Amino acid sequence: MAEDSSYESMLCVKPEVHVYKIPPRASNRGYRAADWKLDEPAWSGRMKITAKGKMAFIKLEDKNTGELFAQAPVEQYPGIVVEAVTDSSRYFVIRIEDGNGRHAFIGLGFADRGDSFDFNVALQDHFKWVKQEGELAKLEASQSSAPKLDLSFKEGQTIKISIGNIKKKDAGGAKPRPAAGGLLPPPPGAKAGGVLPPPGGHTFAESKAHSTETPLLDFGSPGPAAQPSSDVWGDFTSAGSNNDAVKSGWVQFS
Repeated sequence: MAEDSSYESMLCVKPEVHVYKIPPRASNRGYRAADWKLDEPAWSGRMKITAKGKMAFIKLEDKNTGELFAQAPVEQYPGIVVEAVTDSSRYFVIRIEDGNGRHAFIGLGFADRGDSFDFNVALQDHFKWVKQEGELAKLEASQSSAPKLDLSFKEGQTIKISIGNIKKKDAGGAKPRPAAGGLLPPPPGAKAGGVLPPPGGHTFAESKAHSTETPLLDFGSPGPAAQPSSDVWGDFTSAGSNNDAVKSGWVQFS
């Protein structure tokens, strides 16, 4: 994204902040909010964080009229312009400028811990974006200065492509399709237009002639016919002559 120095974006707005007069730093261990008169702020109003290009601005304005009270230009974060105190997460020390080269350090406090968190994150996100833009610009500059690789074909240059594992189809190797009507071709060795012979090498005509000469069932030569008896009651009288079978109550067939 191209940098537009004339466009000013809004990063964070807090409706109520407090400004404190701070004593000079006694040592290098940092500022302590407990050394300030927290119950007697020097000024109270609205705070805005804006961004213009790579710069961020902390603006303290009157909450009713919007008149600018003080402004702190921030070139990097963390840095000397914004410094957190050592004994609280709701208070910071910022360096303000009047536009004529003069600067002063004041204490900045938030009534809510969430407001101080938003203040911190807004500055971190902006300068993270500035760092990414700088790395991207360096990358584009290095790519533009490097010689470009020319992969185009020169005049008269050709390329050969070898493709393996491709078998040619045999035009005469196609299998014949069966004739219309669903009839299968005759097996090998069969005569055209003929019928397969039955097992045993006999033809159908020979089998038929043989079957007329021999009967289906052969029970041997017929014996002499039985002579009819002159006495038609002989069989019954012989069966009734057995008196022992009648006396015993059981019928026995001889």
